[in-house]
Amino acid sequence: MTQHQRLLIIDFGSQVTQLIARRLRELNVYCEIHPYQNVTDAFLKDFNPQAIIFSGGPDSVTRPGSPRPPALAFDMGVPILGICYGQQVMMQELGGLVESGHGTAEFGRAFVTPSDAQLSLLDGWFAEGREQVWMSHGDHVSKIAPGFHVYGTSPGAPFAITADPARRFYAVQFHPEVHHTPRGAKLYENFVREAGFTGDWTMASYREEAIRKIREQVGDKKVICGLSGGVDSSVAAVLIHEAIGDNLTCVFVDHGLLRLNEAEEVVTMFRDNYNIPLIHADESDLFIGALEGVSDPEVKRKTIGKLFIDVFQKYANQIEGAEFLAQGTLYPDVIESVSFSGGPSVTIKSHHNVGGLPEKMGLKLVEPLRELFKDEVRALGRELGLPAKFIGRHPFPGPGLAIRCPGEITREKLEILRRADAVFIDQIRKHGLYDEIWQAFVAILPVRTVGVMGDGRTYDFACALRAVTSVDGMTADYYPFTHEFLGETATRIINEVKGINRCTYDITSKPPGTIEWE
Repeated sequence: MTQHQRLLIIDFGSQVTQLIARRLRELNVYCEIHPYQNVTDAFLKDFNPQAIIFSGGPDSVTRPGSPRPPALAFDMGVPILGICYGQQVMMQELGGLVESGHGTAEFGRAFVTPSDAQLSLLDGWFAEGREQVWMSHGDHVSKIAPGFHVYGTSPGAPFAITADPARRFYAVQFHPEVHHTPRGAKLYENFVREAGFTGDWTMASYREEAIRKIREQVGDKKVICGLSGGVDSSVAAVLIHEAIGDNLTCVFVDHGLLRLNEAEEVVTMFRDNYNIPLIHADESDLFIGALEGVSDPEVKRKTIGKLFIDVFQKYANQIEGAEFLAQGTLYPDVIESVSFSGGPSVTIKSHHNVGGLPEKMGLKLVEPLRELFKDEVRALGRELGLPAKFIGRHPFPGPGLAIRCPGEITREKLEILRRADAVFIDQIRKHGLYDEIWQAFVAILPVRTVGVMGDGRTYDFACALRAVTSVDGMTADYYPFTHEFLGETATRIINEVKGINRCTYDITSKPPGTIEWE
């Protein structure tokens, strides 16, 4: 295995810990995230990090039994950066003091101003006198640890930036990893430079190591891969095929929840570009039959997840020697279901392809993209030479249109939704906006509204248009269409799609919303 310079991120349960890894990967730094409870003295000695980052987290260091890093972390002689909870736990463990309440909680945008002292971590900061940051803390540091000095303050955090330069220990109360801290990436760049990283981790090296790991895991056994036609499963399939050749068989499951003409397009696109065995499994009656009348979103997701497993088992049984199931699981899927590697973050929603497989299935998982964000998957796709039409596709969820159909699922509603969604995407392409948008779709609402068309009364469904911009899927903003575009699109949908008489546009960002409706 290639021995990269290694940075360890100790996860205390923040929902955005993976964004720390993403910032470091942008700097070509190899890093791994491990939950605090797994980081023992023996683990630290074996991992031998060149630097350590303590993530944020939802707990309070004032609570007895709250998460702590091993004391050895502070004695290894390597730079440490503490973020939010990570700052607080550093202060508490090194002789400072953290308190709860007293009106110093901060959530959201804040501004940090510098002290007079200079600090290499802050090179490139404060050119305009203050920096916007993103705060999310209830507790606050009330006394810094011996050896630390203050280098930045905010209205709610008098110790917003602290450091002990002699030991190369740095701590910030805010989250530099999120986009709401505009120059946060510069802090990470300064930190890894201080730690002596040369940037020796690239997508080319990831490709090589992923192929090696797949070969080690699979050996001469056979793999079936769930292919949806999206960028994740397509990149996973091509990567695995490069590793094991014809021991891979792809299974494209048509669950009846796809977009208009999607099954034919995906199968044709894949067969025209790759000589990989592909099974087109039309299981739409099975899925739709199980989902008709279901309205609870968690039940939808879990029903679909179970049926996917049943279907893959069915086709695995037809392939002699198939022992592995490959999936295009990504970091955001994992963090929204359960913290990566079993950390303590809060579950947001179930994902059909996260959480392992039941023992009765008899297959083991291959998930070569599990530690990548969407943009990294696209970079890997380019590295693998995938056509642009694969790499540029908008994300499409595994549960498909089921989670764009709030309320009860019926065949009628799905058909209306397909046609409305096709018009919306056609409009986006027609106006040259497709590549500016991360994801766009229509949701059919579980209400009917009164309308008038010609001289007649209508009583049909309403729909919501949704389009967002994002970098990694962890946060997103709605796309600012012009009113002319929205008006033209609504007119087309209402005129061309029988069953819809009202259109709305969803302007909710993530957070507080999610990208999908369910």
